[in-house]
Amino acid sequence: MFKPEILPELRNRWKAIQKEMSRKGADGCLIASNVNLFYVADRVYSGYFYLPVKGDPLFFVRRPVGLTGSTVFYIRKPEQITVILEKEGIALPQTLLLELDELPYNDVVRQQSVFLPEQTLNATATLRKVRSIKSDYETGLLRRSGEQHAACYAEVPNLYKPGMTDIDFSIEIERLFRQRGAIGHFRVFGQSMEIFMGSVISGANADNPSPYDFAMGGGGLHNSLPVSVNGTVMTPGTTVMVDMGGTFTGYISDMTRVFSIGKVSPLAYKAHQVALEIQSDIEALAKPGVAACDLYNMALERVKKQDLLPYFMGYSQQAGFIGHGIGIQINESPVLAPRSKDELKEGHIFALEPKFVIPGVGAVGIENSFAVHKNGIEKLTVLNEEIIEL
Repeated sequence: MFKPEILPELRNRWKAIQKEMSRKGADGCLIASNVNLFYVADRVYSGYFYLPVKGDPLFFVRRPVGLTGSTVFYIRKPEQITVILEKEGIALPQTLLLELDELPYNDVVRQQSVFLPEQTLNATATLRKVRSIKSDYETGLLRRSGEQHAACYAEVPNLYKPGMTDIDFSIEIERLFRQRGAIGHFRVFGQSMEIFMGSVISGANADNPSPYDFAMGGGGLHNSLPVSVNGTVMTPGTTVMVDMGGTFTGYISDMTRVFSIGKVSPLAYKAHQVALEIQSDIEALAKPGVAACDLYNMALERVKKQDLLPYFMGYSQQAGFIGHGIGIQINESPVLAPRSKDELKEGHIFALEPKFVIPGVGAVGIENSFAVHKNGIEKLTVLNEEIIEL
């Protein structure tokens, strides 16, 4: 079913979920979504993962063929799960965790009809809580993704040609990422946001409001995906913000760098410098126990002192955060926002992205991925952070 070397890591994940199950009074957890199957089985398959509050999990598979193991059972339909559990001497759960925020309503109803639990609880919040604390193994995957991410960004200036549109530039960057091993799939929690491999935002397109909670969304190429490139010609005096996802290891690093076509306005350079100063402030303060809202408010105070508030995290439309957890999905815990109740914990990994939109110029700012350790944070995406002239 999986490589032997990953088994200790998976067992730790199962135990962490079981600990939360016990705390909530649940005696079973059924998982069927791709993102959580990947987390608990180190692979995506069509089927189900069932975890009792005590003991080992069982894997119920429809596709692909060929998966083997003493706890792997091939099924055609979910109704077979309870029959197999009873044959294996595993009591059916009275309180069952189901992925209420991940699965379609009909799937949830069917799963409930299969198990007939006395109570159904939401597994989604439990799993997201467990997933927010990364192991050394997971941090290693994100560190490796960050290194590959930075190596790709280092080559971005070589891809530029005068007269390019943002879509031309984006295609070349996407091609480079795919050649370097990027999976390309950008996993997002919830129904609030869709995107391709990431964003390339040029000039005035940075101020095109998006329906998504982005600092700078971009108009997009079509109303069915109103975000990122819109065909803007990259002209002198404007910036190009490259914000591609580092999808190299199944865990997504997040990183933004800003390029310019020639020189840009003094206001743009000033705002970019303030973004770097915000990052430095947070690097100095962030550690386990620090409230995420305090980091946001500290950044906001620096922005106000520099009279840059109208441009902060957008211009016509502003985003209400400066950072977010990352992992298997791009929007995990913690969230660095003014009303966030999150507190940094050892094992958290987050993207910090103080950004500005300068009318007539474009977007400036920075984004890097950071791992929270016992005594501070580690930058996982290391590369030149100044505005790079193309």
